[in-house]
Amino acid sequence: MSFPLLTATAALPALGAVATAAVPAARRVAAKWLALLVSLATLVLAAVVLVRFDPGGSRYQLTESHPWIKDFGVRYELGVDGIGVALVALTALLIPFVILAGWHDADPQETGNRRWRPTQGFFALILAVEAMVIISFEATDVFLFYIFFEAMLIPMYFLIGGFGDKAHEHGDEVAATQRSYAAVKFLLYNLVGGLIMLAAVIGLYVVAGNFSLQEIVQARANGSLHMATSTERWLFLGFFFAFAVKAPLWPLHTWLPNAMGEATAPVAVLITAVVDKVGTFAMLRFCLQLFPEASKWATPAILVLALISIVYGALVAVGQRDIKRLVAYASISHFGFIILGIFAMTSQGQSGATLYMVNHGISTAALMLVAGFLISRRGSRLIADYGGVQKVAPVLAGTFLVGGLATLSLPGLAPFVSEFLVLVGTFARYPVVGIVATFGIVLAALYTLVLYQRTMTGPVKPEVAQMPDLRVRELLVVAPLIALLIFLGVYPKPVTDIVNPAVQQTMSDVHKKDPQPEVEAAK
Repeated sequence: MSFPLLTATAALPALGAVATAAVPAARRVAAKWLALLVSLATLVLAAVVLVRFDPGGSRYQLTESHPWIKDFGVRYELGVDGIGVALVALTALLIPFVILAGWHDADPQETGNRRWRPTQGFFALILAVEAMVIISFEATDVFLFYIFFEAMLIPMYFLIGGFGDKAHEHGDEVAATQRSYAAVKFLLYNLVGGLIMLAAVIGLYVVAGNFSLQEIVQARANGSLHMATSTERWLFLGFFFAFAVKAPLWPLHTWLPNAMGEATAPVAVLITAVVDKVGTFAMLRFCLQLFPEASKWATPAILVLALISIVYGALVAVGQRDIKRLVAYASISHFGFIILGIFAMTSQGQSGATLYMVNHGISTAALMLVAGFLISRRGSRLIADYGGVQKVAPVLAGTFLVGGLATLSLPGLAPFVSEFLVLVGTFARYPVVGIVATFGIVLAALYTLVLYQRTMTGPVKPEVAQMPDLRVRELLVVAPLIALLIFLGVYPKPVTDIVNPAVQQTMSDVHKKDPQPEVEAAK
């Protein structure tokens, strides 16, 4: 047997989570270092997966398949295509930065005479989320995917509710109540979506007789499996609803601002840059491949919802007075672009959407982590409590500006390429939708530049006059992310070369071809 590389990539952080949780209470610093080393080792394995993957080879590579629950046809099946391997690499890349950024976010506390171990728990939960997200990107058995799609909610619930942001304007007691509310809302929304998906997964098994993505797609392609139109549409809606909640797509988005606002900055990055990508990834892998006709049937409605997400998220971001909630609403707008690209049903749109998942993860991580460093210094999330920061902490202000400019998709930074591809791909098939979507870019410039102006420029407020600049650990977090934003903004080819073949295969699954440009006949 060849080495099970995909299993190892997911198993290593899972085992690391157990080992980190088991570190003795007095060795909290050792727990931090163990978690960081495990995340770096996982990054090395993800890099090996990336190097071993051949974009010109078969669709799913490094595959593993073993019987699991034979009576129900459930198998332990893993495999990565170009889209999956890019997101595995993104996840493994971001987790070390999340751990470094949250180095002091869970230092031990005392409650009466009882000691508890928040440090070990915090970092163990982060590694657990990493393991579940990675295997979700690798799973090609629908039931296996569903198990980890739901299981990742448990560690995320505890990270939001148990390790929330301490910078709260209403005091510790109200902050604890709002953290609990945000965690429960996150869990309930996603559980409802997951239960609806479970019904659709069972329905798929009744129709297909197994859970293997590759076998079902192949059977549909050769005509040996036929789904009634109504059945396919109902199954599609069950899957899509769960993925739209996770994505998050308007109007199923309301859990995200609460969760990101009450979580620590590293956990907020984990939510929007890592966990939420499972929703948009699954739309490409499962909705389009399993239910191609239903996907085309639902496209007009989904494009409308995506447009609302783009414009609504950006408009609400403009009016925010809380830094973290502003970034949350900006992310809702960005996810609207990703979903728009997926359902534009063009190769440019889907390539742009996949690239957007990667670039959004990096840009949001950069902006949110710098915002977290800013908030930890001042002890407030309110925009009005800042002013003149660039005069006392120029490096912090400069990195905050670059992260913000990436968020508004400035040319030369990574998100611009992906947003441009999404808009080009959308305009080619749905010109009116493409034109309306461009308003999201204008609004992004407004909320980003206003945020920078109000926090970083102007007179120095007394409360920030002694604010220290970024420290070495914080620079180690931010500098590589900024460098990646610039590199992928100038040279996105390494990512597009990996994802484009997978996009073309997905386009073939839904029987769609790129529209040909209209050329006027020469007079």
